[in-house]
Amino acid sequence: MQRVAQSGLEISRSLPVSQLPGYKQGWFSVQDAAAQLAAPLLMDALLRTDKPLRILDACAAPGGKTTHLLEWAGTRGIAVEVTALDVDAQRCERINENLQRLGLQAKIVVADAAKVSEWHDNQPFDGILLDAPCTASGIVRRHPDIPWLRRDTDIANLAAQQKRLLHALWPLVKPGGALLYCTCSIFKAEGSAQIEAFLNSFAGNNTLVQSLPAPGHLLPLNCPSNQSMPENSLGGHDGFFYALLRKAATD
Repeated sequence: MQRVAQSGLEISRSLPVSQLPGYKQGWFSVQDAAAQLAAPLLMDALLRTDKPLRILDACAAPGGKTTHLLEWAGTRGIAVEVTALDVDAQRCERINENLQRLGLQAKIVVADAAKVSEWHDNQPFDGILLDAPCTASGIVRRHPDIPWLRRDTDIANLAAQQKRLLHALWPLVKPGGALLYCTCSIFKAEGSAQIEAFLNSFAGNNTLVQSLPAPGHLLPLNCPSNQSMPENSLGGHDGFFYALLRKAATD
């Protein structure tokens, strides 16, 4: 067993999660090392207030990032109110199961994140995590069937959906707040090109949005568990893309 990322441990051999000691008791969650970057990236970008931070985890199922947001804030004494939103009611049950197993609380909403008028309470969020639907091209090392399940039109269709979500959720970010956009894709159309187009949509008024430091594209990496790695290394991980955007604060 060895440390990976900021708060992860990698075991030396694979086991079904239900057979791992302490899993049912809620001692830990299982999450790829690259995915573990989401919670600290977003939370470190948020301005602290004397009120609980309102966080939206859009496209949240099955809830790994939702619970990590809550755990990360809890270990640092930061009060948060997290809304976990997903369009799939059955997958929202998985969010609830993970929250119960870990003894955490979040508001679960079943809705299309882009149809804001159907679920939003008109109160802005300090932070939004948008883990957008994508081709999942970054997880082929663990799911080698993915290339055979995709069609030529999938990238364009999913990029259009990502754009729709970005533009729908950005107005919900509080001035001074931040949105973290991520996908488990290695394709630029779903990552850097998507964010570049979003930023270009503010042309002539680009002071409204600021691009903050983020990892960008992370290519899949296989790293043997017996290989010595520096502290906080990601080790072996999936392919991911991260972009962090801050909304300009009002005077």
